[in-house]
Amino acid sequence: MKKYDVNQKVLEALSDAQSRTILFSIVKEGKTAIELSEKYRIPLSSVYKKITDLEGIALVKVEKWELSDSGKRFKVYKSRISKADISIKKPEPVIILTPNQ
Repeated sequence: MKKYDVNQKVLEALSDAQSRTILFSIVKEGKTAIELSEKYRIPLSSVYKKITDLEGIALVKVEKWELSDSGKRFKVYKSRISKADISIKKPEPVIILTPNQ
């Protein structure tokens, strides 16, 4: 993917309210898709779609797997960034992403 394409996809993700909510709610502590869906009242299918998109541009990672009492496995997602700075400059925006520690 070209740098412009990556920048465009990051901008699109950060301009989407649900993606932003998901991304910045998992900076300090990872959460499962179900936890995100319940806490922020986002349909579970939308949470999975947004997470897939955020993983595709390397803004989210699977931190670990959790096992429920019934033996079902769940991914715990964590943000790869803790901060995003966007400067609007010609010919295209400059995006500075601060890695999450």
